Amino acid sequence: METAPALSPGRSGSRLLRVAVDTGGTFTDCVALWQGRLFCLKLPSTPHAPEEALLAGIRRLLQDRNPSRIEVVHGTTVGTNAILEQKGARTALLTTEGFEDLLEIGRQNRPKLYALGPSKPAPLVPSERRHGIPERVGVGGEILRPLDPSAVLARKNHLRESGVESVAVVYLFSFANPRHEEETGMLLQDLGLPVSLSCRVLPEHREYERTSTTVLNAYIAPILRRYLGRAEQGVKSLAETTRIEEPQASSLWVMQSNGGALSARYAADYPIQTALSGPAAGVVAAAAWGRLAGFPQVIALDMGGTSTDVTLVGDVEVPSRGGRIGDYPVGIPLLPIQTVAAGGGSIARIDEGGALRVGPESAGADPGPVCYGRGEEITVTDAHLVLGRIGPGGLLGGQMGLDAVRAREFFARFGREHLAALCGSGAEEENAAEKWAQGILDVVNVRMARAIQLVCAESGKDPRDFPLLAYGGAGGLHACDLADALEIRRALIPRDPGLFSALGGLFSDFVRDYVETLLQAQEQTEEEELRRGFARLAARAEEELAADGFAKTERRLSFFLDLRYVGQGFEITTPYTEEYVSQFHRLHEIKYGYADWGRKTEIVALRLQARGIPRKPALFPEKVTGPEEPEESLLYQRPVWFAGRVQTARFYQRERLLPGNRIEGPAVILEYSGTTVIPPAWMAGVDRYRSLVLTREEQ
Repeated sequence: METAPALSPGRSGSRLLRVAVDTGGTFTDCVALWQGRLFCLKLPSTPHAPEEALLAGIRRLLQDRNPSRIEVVHGTTVGTNAILEQKGARTALLTTEGFEDLLEIGRQNRPKLYALGPSKPAPLVPSERRHGIPERVGVGGEILRPLDPSAVLARKNHLRESGVESVAVVYLFSFANPRHEEETGMLLQDLGLPVSLSCRVLPEHREYERTSTTVLNAYIAPILRRYLGRAEQGVKSLAETTRIEEPQASSLWVMQSNGGALSARYAADYPIQTALSGPAAGVVAAAAWGRLAGFPQVIALDMGGTSTDVTLVGDVEVPSRGGRIGDYPVGIPLLPIQTVAAGGGSIARIDEGGALRVGPESAGADPGPVCYGRGEEITVTDAHLVLGRIGPGGLLGGQMGLDAVRAREFFARFGREHLAALCGSGAEEENAAEKWAQGILDVVNVRMARAIQLVCAESGKDPRDFPLLAYGGAGGLHACDLADALEIRRALIPRDPGLFSALGGLFSDFVRDYVETLLQAQEQTEEEELRRGFARLAARAEEELAADGFAKTERRLSFFLDLRYVGQGFEITTPYTEEYVSQFHRLHEIKYGYADWGRKTEIVALRLQARGIPRKPALFPEKVTGPEEPEESLLYQRPVWFAGRVQTARFYQRERLLPGNRIEGPAVILEYSGTTVIPPAWMAGVDRYRSLVLTREEQ
């Protein structure tokens, strides 16, 4: 499918085919930029072998085109899912003798403060695969006890015999002196297994977080290496078989958690960087689209088939870092994304207390919702179909039919079974299917509204002050209901919302993060010492960006310091300027509500973020040519349920809408990659970038 031609050519000229692919639990979304035009494609995901859908999408986008080279930017959830489902590799941990149980001890924080029986997650590396190695480095980097190579070699033989698939090496204070970890890596080299060194994965203080992050990297390294190897080889094979002029120059890049991309080769060695790969691309696209619409900050809501990702995005100057993947902490740079298990495929059920629940289980792509024809558990998508909110022609422009009769039958069965269990009667009420469907939507809307409130509260913001930018295949179905619940006055639905996260890959820079731990009082730190430290990081960054093919003019380096008050346990990342101490105080006041301007500070670490900046698609505003009444895009009228009442709604084809069109609710707008519901009292306008701007009528 082709969208409106409002894009400039890519970085390497008109013969470059740049493809962005986002692999989700239900669909794999592909967006291609070719000779200034955008082409979109949605395919069912192939969870057993995710690269199959990726390569099938690229193959179809290559048809009838003769590019000189291909660049693919890929967002993936393969590593994240392996962690969440605990299906990673059989991993061993080598650590400083005496610290074998650090991974299990963790921290004393209680994530659920009022839980009567708190429990810690089981460590990904059990005690029998955690091995202590005689060595010791001091906090300043001095060697207190030399590494014993014979102990490493003894453990090496044990690892070979025990069927270990990956190894993590984490020695105390290796961020200050990596010599022992690097020597261990050399000794283990001929094992033929991925070896993750903490001095390369996360060279920072805080032993528990560094250990957890390195173990997670090792845990998913074999899976990502195999997957990315197959994907990269597949891209090269496609380039060769389609007679591309420069097949050897074709490349695969992977989105990472900080909103940038990195090479597949680098991602295979440091797969933990891809933990929030797919959602991060959507955040990049949301920030770019918000700026186009005139909003420096927007609440981004990405609702797909399995989950919903929420974040407050805008002109973020300071990188965020640290977070959790499931139950496990990570110290890598992460965009502040709140994820809830609420998507179009989320399964409805009745819990032991008789309450209606939705998720976290999802029907996924196979068997999928009931209306797909194979699933047998009702989902959010089925609820929308029963309420009439999805067009009878199905999804993907009619390419994917939906069985409304089957969905209604399963809703009727669900109602009879649970009414009998709860009330002792299986009698079916009038409009029971619609009532159950509305209940499912109410439950899932509450969960998403809470996620929005949480991300805004963490930033000290009021959600009423920002527009809601909703995307993903199901975002437009819920945007107005969520805006009503949170008293948000305006919502935006970008064009091609179901492909929006993939589109973010085309707007992404190629990003590397570098850090050097200092742990020194600010008043004792000479400016020259900071400059030398940043010069070391900058030299590494320049060399690696050049190796990735970025010219000097395409590189940008940003410098930061991690600062804290003396005695504090956690720090704030602050831009490195002449007034960095004053800036730290101001940031502390914004984050925590106070600042102690007379208190001494200390520098924890130096940080550098390096960007390779390709030429990105440039979206140009179109002229307002459409009449207010878009009669040419009107498809039909049919009954739709809104908040327990059935009303006649008009259905429109979005691809035919023009800038300047206005649509009053109740209405439903259909398009290839998504559906937008406009309830009564809401109105949609089409702006000059073909976004839908949804506003509520004043009461």
